[in-house]
Amino acid sequence: MTGRILVVDDVATNRIVMKVKLAAACYSVLQADCGQAALRLAKSEQPDLILLDVMMPDISGVSVCEQLKSDPDTADIPVILVTALADRDSKMQGLLHGADDFLSKPVDEVTLLARVRSLLRAHEIQRELRLREDSYAGLGFAEPAPAYEMPGKVALVAPDAVTGLAWKRALAPRLSEHLIVMPRERVLQARDTGSAPDVFVIAADLTMRNEGLRLLSDLRSRPATRHAAALTVLPRNDRERGAVALDLGAGDILYDPIDPEELAVRIQTQLRRKRQSDRLRATVEAGLELAVTDSLTGLHNRRFALKRLDRMLQEPGRGVAVMMLDLDHFKAVNDRHGHAAGDAVLSSVAKRLRAVLRPQDLLARLGGEEFLVALQDTDAAAALHCAERLREAIGGSPIGIDGPARAIAVTMSVGLTITEQSGDPAEQLIQKADMALYGSKSDGRNLVTLSASAA
Repeated sequence: MTGRILVVDDVATNRIVMKVKLAAACYSVLQADCGQAALRLAKSEQPDLILLDVMMPDISGVSVCEQLKSDPDTADIPVILVTALADRDSKMQGLLHGADDFLSKPVDEVTLLARVRSLLRAHEIQRELRLREDSYAGLGFAEPAPAYEMPGKVALVAPDAVTGLAWKRALAPRLSEHLIVMPRERVLQARDTGSAPDVFVIAADLTMRNEGLRLLSDLRSRPATRHAAALTVLPRNDRERGAVALDLGAGDILYDPIDPEELAVRIQTQLRRKRQSDRLRATVEAGLELAVTDSLTGLHNRRFALKRLDRMLQEPGRGVAVMMLDLDHFKAVNDRHGHAAGDAVLSSVAKRLRAVLRPQDLLARLGGEEFLVALQDTDAAAALHCAERLREAIGGSPIGIDGPARAIAVTMSVGLTITEQSGDPAEQLIQKADMALYGSKSDGRNLVTLSASAA
């Protein structure tokens, strides 16, 4: 089964019909015959989606939806309201109380299944991000949502400028977001997520039929707009292309003639979801970065260094130079000046080393006062020259602590080995460089030693 769906309807026949349609699409179906049962099952069973009838004997579907969205345990479960009522007020009440969509009976099967696929896909992404965020939150990496958020950027991509301006005028009194009428040729010009709109409202047909749907597909394929929310506007009752739009990645669809209030509510819902996903994604990315980064120096750690070095060894070039760097008599620095001063020295050493190296060179802190450097596509002469520059960068001048009045002189020993990418694993090369480093320490420190096998 690809998802569990809770069907809530007080009429048994309606539940059975809905179950047959969903089971044919390989969904697992739970059933409830009233609002209270729906609330209990939603909390205990945690379905992936809820199809909720509006008219029920105990609690209205709108009230059930409101309670579901106010409970942290069920707030993220998508809800589709289903009703025989076709009046605008019922639809707006449902959307305003958190429903993800509103379908009228008899429910069109193509539209229903497209909506289910779209919402389940979005819910699965949200759940995966949430699980990762919870893991990082336990380690103290999660950040609270901002108390104030800047207005979102909403791009209106209409068939023509007149229609786009009409959309903007209708939405302006209802939204505080920044509304932009955007011609089709500008939509794909965003180079990064910071400059891209948060939400796109796109007509299915622009200068040509289906041009808006093709544009939607393009948005989903580009890094700058991949995570933007999108809402597609279709001709009245064009359910088949509505299903296509949802499958192409539209977060929502709307049919002409547009109700400005409904469009505004749907835009706000899409913007809210997009911001939540952005926060979850940022937390996950920050956690992943912390997992491979040394918190004191900001350099990569041993875990990352070994993986990166293995990849470097597999790439073509003259060879890879591997250096082990170790600060001389660093224990004396901690003993004499304290561990806070020692941490400041390590942080400054990392900055000096990075200043000498190229962006593509690998620099990592392996632990304590030990650092690893790897240079790709290099030979022994160039590697020795770089190693001497690194050694001089550390020992050439004292490191200021708490301003220039307090400076600590430190030196650094370097062990170097060169491989012509003969298949040596990363750990073995590090051991060779470490043996050369031992030679530098034995010969008096503040030296660069090339391993015998690389000489």
